[in-house]
Amino acid sequence: MITDSIYLSELLDRPVLDKKGDSIGKIRDLNVVPGDPFPCVEGLYIKTSGGTAYVSMKEINVLNKRVVTIHGDVGSVVITEPREKEILIAKHIMDKQIVDVNGVKVVRVNDVHLGQVNDHFGMLAIDVGFGGLIRRLGFGRARKGTLIPWQYVTTLEPGLDRLTLTMTRKSLAEMHPVDMAEILSQVSMQERAALLNSLDEETAGDVIGELDDETAAKIINEMEPEKAADVLEHMDPDEAADVLGDLPEKKAVELLNRMDKEEAEEVRELLEHDEDTAGGLMTTDYVCFPPDMTTEEVMKDLRLLAPDIEMIYYLYVVDKEERLIGVLSLKDLILASPKALLESIMRTNPKRVFATEDKKEVAEMVSRYNLYAIPVVDEQDHILGIITVDDVVDMLLPTPLRKKR
Repeated sequence: MITDSIYLSELLDRPVLDKKGDSIGKIRDLNVVPGDPFPCVEGLYIKTSGGTAYVSMKEINVLNKRVVTIHGDVGSVVITEPREKEILIAKHIMDKQIVDVNGVKVVRVNDVHLGQVNDHFGMLAIDVGFGGLIRRLGFGRARKGTLIPWQYVTTLEPGLDRLTLTMTRKSLAEMHPVDMAEILSQVSMQERAALLNSLDEETAGDVIGELDDETAAKIINEMEPEKAADVLEHMDPDEAADVLGDLPEKKAVELLNRMDKEEAEEVRELLEHDEDTAGGLMTTDYVCFPPDMTTEEVMKDLRLLAPDIEMIYYLYVVDKEERLIGVLSLKDLILASPKALLESIMRTNPKRVFATEDKKEVAEMVSRYNLYAIPVVDEQDHILGIITVDDVVDMLLPTPLRKKR
């Protein structure tokens, strides 16, 4: 008789007896094969005085917390080592990292819950709680752990040989990039690659943009060049520049050459600025219009531009030479008459910073005037980009909390 509820920790090192009651050895591991609705245990590997022996589940007579016996005798047991690519619960699943989607954290498999469903004995759930760890270490009585049913455990690769994540592709797509970045920062480079390869380029770009520059650069450097270039194209230009700035020059040039010409040119312009200056903080994602456009015309254009722009709180007004002459907020635009010209509602002489100004001076300016963004200009007042308040906040945060330079 095989029990319908037992933990792996309660089986490992348990003696296995033959039909006469003679000891064969102690349980070393269990091998499993993919099954529906859960992986089925195919057999047991046993440590014996003569080496490792294997017993299939068909040969098991009794299996519970107290005793494990087989139908045959000691002589019927075959000495053999686990086969290559065979899936072993203790070796391949215990201690693996699992992503807790709800908690947005990485946890570890402390134990595995086994039992019977539909006449099959297999893996019912994984235990990621402290109680599972206590049970496994044998400290006192077995405690109830934190179980994740196996049907919620999904690997990013076929089979069970790389159990890493409890997330389906749908779960990944629904996660906020910041949460995804938090998870990426907790797993190995190999697991990061598997996770990012499951995402489309736009989502991967959003996630990488939330990582610190050093980690983001490592990930991009490990990607296939074509994939890396596609991801960089979907990132905000300033974030792409941050990542490329941390790569070896030869690698950065290669990726820039693979990127779309227009996106690559924007990033090249940003890379020309020192990272401790306003030019190094700015992004080229902003919207500007000539002063003789009506608010009605601007609203129509904004509907087309909005999907590709990170922030549209301020609209900048420029002359024919793209010199900054005014600014208005989205609120100003909405409240104005549809036929009103921008020059009649814009605020003239807007606050601005030069590209060469120190980033600390930028932070002081944004704080002093309560700005959500500030334009960056050259010596002739041509607008080069904008610095958003989130970039300023990142700059001011303590190093462990910072995601950008």
